Amino acid sequence: MNILVLGSGGREHALAWALAKSPRTTELYVAPGNGGTAHVATNITGLDINNGEAVLGFARDHAIDLVVIGPEAPLVAGVADVLRAADIMVFGPDAQGAQLEGSKTYSKQFMVDNNIPTARYASFSDEAAARAYCEELGAPLVVKADGLAAGKGVIIAEKLEDALQAVSDCFSGAFGDAGSTVVIEEMLTGPECSLLAFVTGGQAFCMAPAQDHKRAYDGDLGPNTGGMGVYSPVPIVTQEEMAEMVRIMEVAAAATACPPFEHDYRGCLYGGFMLTPEGPKVLEFNARFGDPETQVVLPRLESDLVDIMEAVALGKPEDIELSWSEDWAVSVVLASDGYPGSYEKGKVILGIEEAEDQNKTIVFHAGTTLNADGELVTNGGRVLNVVALGSTFEKARDRAYRGVECINFEGKQFRTDIGKRALEGRSAWE
Repeated sequence: MNILVLGSGGREHALAWALAKSPRTTELYVAPGNGGTAHVATNITGLDINNGEAVLGFARDHAIDLVVIGPEAPLVAGVADVLRAADIMVFGPDAQGAQLEGSKTYSKQFMVDNNIPTARYASFSDEAAARAYCEELGAPLVVKADGLAAGKGVIIAEKLEDALQAVSDCFSGAFGDAGSTVVIEEMLTGPECSLLAFVTGGQAFCMAPAQDHKRAYDGDLGPNTGGMGVYSPVPIVTQEEMAEMVRIMEVAAAATACPPFEHDYRGCLYGGFMLTPEGPKVLEFNARFGDPETQVVLPRLESDLVDIMEAVALGKPEDIELSWSEDWAVSVVLASDGYPGSYEKGKVILGIEEAEDQNKTIVFHAGTTLNADGELVTNGGRVLNVVALGSTFEKARDRAYRGVECINFEGKQFRTDIGKRALEGRSAWE
């Protein structure tokens, strides 16, 4: 089978790595890819992955059997719609399904309509009305730009003045068109975790939960990032909480196969949860694999990913069988100095082979490329994901940090406390 993966991050490297392991994979392409995907696939530069017709043209020229869409932007742009209309198998929802991520207002209304537990909210396209609502509710609040903002359009406001400033920033264009509508929510309390599910035919096939570390610095301090480390499964999640999260994902999946949806959702649905004292509540839905969650979930998948994605793309839930390793997985993100603010690119990276020589250690590339001399260099804020597996949480965590020590580049930045709170237990969040 000839397969095309769209995207360039750590998520796409993990997807390509898992697809490359399948005996069913003949040719594997990643557009545009990165320095890591180049080792398992052919990188395709110059293809506009948000343009459905351009992707379709490439697919036809290269006899592509399956297209796997990694990031949210091509999904919201309707790339899957164009490909399906041309009878090419696609892993990823159509534009309507992708609105579960593309519009926070749309997503919140979906939750309300389907009795999915979530935070109280209101949506505004008028700044004065939004400010008045903030003043009425009082802090703490969460202010969200409605549209896609590259993971940066969510502001947690502990004080009223911070909430008002966030509203002002949204409407003044800080997040582009994404901030022309603003969603304001009550702030929920508790640990966060993610649950991904393969969804097709109105059914959800849940993966193991994962827990990301969004803040830049140790102790969960500093600005929000795209994720600085993650592990799976999540030791603090109780059986009751897991059962409720699975139930919610099944409710959401079933709803996507009913009106007003014209077509059933076929792809990965990401549930972002807060484990509140009242039980799990949904913070957000994403219409694709999470990053960095994918990097710890897929290495634990023992089933053939090509088989699963084909079944999802064809709307055949009866063909999906998931098998998982008992190992724990921990990932530590290596970032460029200054991230998530400004940072320099082009720093030579050494030591990846040494890290991967360790037992059960994989390095997924996020922001890397090859320079004119063929050297691997940094090319983004989040540079590498050092992933390790182990029979216990502690073994996986220790292996991941031994891998981190092997790798060097100028300005290497990482958190030293990934998984620390999980080892301390639920009380660490109180």
